Amino acid sequence: MFYKYEIRNNGIEDILYLYLTMSYEFSKELGYKNDDKDLTRRTKNFIKNNGINYNGNKVYLVIDGIVVKSLDIGNNKTEIEVLKEELYYSNDLYLITVKFDNDALIEITLKEYLLGILAFIYIPGMELETIKALCILYRSYAFKEMSEKRMIMATNKFCTYKPISYYKLSWVDNFEDIYNLLEKAIDDTDCLFTSYNQYYTLPFIHYCNDGRTLSSSKYGYLTSVSSLWDLAAPYYINIKDFSYLELGKLLHTNITSDSFFKIIDTDSDGFINKLQIDNSVFIGEDLIKLLGLKSRALNIIINRDSVKFINKGWGYFLGMSIYGANEIAKNGCDCFGIIKYYFPNVAINKYIKEPS
Repeated sequence: MFYKYEIRNNGIEDILYLYLTMSYEFSKELGYKNDDKDLTRRTKNFIKNNGINYNGNKVYLVIDGIVVKSLDIGNNKTEIEVLKEELYYSNDLYLITVKFDNDALIEITLKEYLLGILAFIYIPGMELETIKALCILYRSYAFKEMSEKRMIMATNKFCTYKPISYYKLSWVDNFEDIYNLLEKAIDDTDCLFTSYNQYYTLPFIHYCNDGRTLSSSKYGYLTSVSSLWDLAAPYYINIKDFSYLELGKLLHTNITSDSFFKIIDTDSDGFINKLQIDNSVFIGEDLIKLLGLKSRALNIIINRDSVKFINKGWGYFLGMSIYGANEIAKNGCDCFGIIKYYFPNVAINKYIKEPS
């Protein structure tokens, strides 16, 4: 039947390639309408009978060097735990209290809230499945903050809320298209959220990293995974060149070509924690905010007339990479697969209303 097999990884998953030629009876059957269930059964038997160590789901059948059939032999679709509750958790009925920096409070539906924060993080070219994954993660955050604090700050370390109408001017040519895309992602994931050890998870999300995400001892669901797609992101490298006068103004201190620069502390991943300039010490997070940099993954070059900051990645490299997720989505991965790739240990749950 099959004269050769090999297992390849496409950057997302292992795929089993089974090779045959038209001289085999089985390969001729592929030219006719065939039952995929029967092909799957026979393929599984071949794997088992030949002791092939393959635990993946996807199989490509190759005739004379051409892939003519793909099969999904896995039985393990993403499990979603359904939780029955007395409260309504749906997009249009669950209410969110948003608090702004001026202490003003507004009450809006969950859908309105998700539209506002998805709009803030949206970039052109986002796949629907990427947005759906973001939606599930941000919904978890909304549930967490409302259950613990009864309100959500409009601007916080994880997301920024502005009414969707705020973006009409910036999206003047395609506002309706983007609005409909975001709304579909919200509707398609209604009541879905993520948890870890029965607690809501936080939405650790970044635009791109340096080829891998980071783990965290504080949050057990943050594990390091490869994300090599990010190395090709158009915003992977960010370079800023400041004259000494410009740098001094931004950092509110006197800096000249004779100033002394020294990185005096880095974390275990090599990111800058503290930078000393003469007698002043700058905390890494403060530094990137003051200079408009995108991450603490920095190299600093001291030139005669300026200081160059070479920045890798965009964000804190924790959790889900938007660029990486989008590349996975382009290759056919759904929102559940994206979440499970970047957060292998989380559970995906869904609330339903308990019948009265």
